[in-house]
Amino acid sequence: MSEVINQYETIFVVDAALEEEAIAGIVDKFKTLIGEAGEIESVDEWGKRRLAYPIDYKTEGYYVLINFSAKPDFPLELERIYNITDGLLRSITVRKIEKKARS
Repeated sequence: MSEVINQYETIFVVDAALEEEAIAGIVDKFKTLIGEAGEIESVDEWGKRRLAYPIDYKTEGYYVLINFSAKPDFPLELERIYNITDGLLRSITVRKIEKKARS
């Protein structure tokens, strides 16, 4: 029986008030974590941007988007680690579903 591998997209927002080294450290931490558990397809660092609404009185965040493939149980572990990481404001991980061609 073959292993099930799904396509995912995750975006997380790091506190922009942190030093550049701290931001880079958090980004590298998640690149490494995702790379060990699956295969990274692309990493898009959007950089510092204004938040749509204040989070903990902060108005700017450093955005990172990662597309990857992994086993179905990995996103739950990734979200757990997001929740216990200091300096992370928000995160979301979604499964990408292939669109079927119309006949």
